[in-house]
Amino acid sequence: MLAFIRSFRYAFRGLALCLRERNFRFHITLALFMYGFLVVPNWFTLSRAEWAALILTTVLVLAAEAFNTAIEATIDLCSPDIHPLAAKAKDLGAGAVLLCSVGALAVGLVILWQPEAFAAMFDYFTQNLLSLAALVLALACACVFIFWQGRKKL
Repeated sequence: MLAFIRSFRYAFRGLALCLRERNFRFHITLALFMYGFLVVPNWFTLSRAEWAALILTTVLVLAAEAFNTAIEATIDLCSPDIHPLAAKAKDLGAGAVLLCSVGALAVGLVILWQPEAFAAMFDYFTQNLLSLAALVLALACACVFIFWQGRKKL
């Protein structure tokens, strides 16, 4: 039982390590903004299947980014010097993340292409300048979160 509980500690430590990666922070920030626009104002109408598809593709992209980070760390351990096979493995991992991201973008466009929702969003922010200012501030904070380097110690 103790080993089972300990495995969760390792998993949460892995998620904390993911948050140190800029690309992971970028993907998580995009997801938070998307879900924020989907949940709070209720501009979009989504079925349960559409919600499931969005959640699944979001998790797929984040998991791909985590796997890519693990691949890169393993390669850096095994091949500290530049080697063509190490570069190939890292490029393949990055390509997998890109593939998942493009797929998630396509799913998002198919599900979220609701012009009336975007029109309502535009009207809302043009009529509520305080909300627009809050959005701009949130975007600025998101940029700081994404590009913040912090400590790189593993």
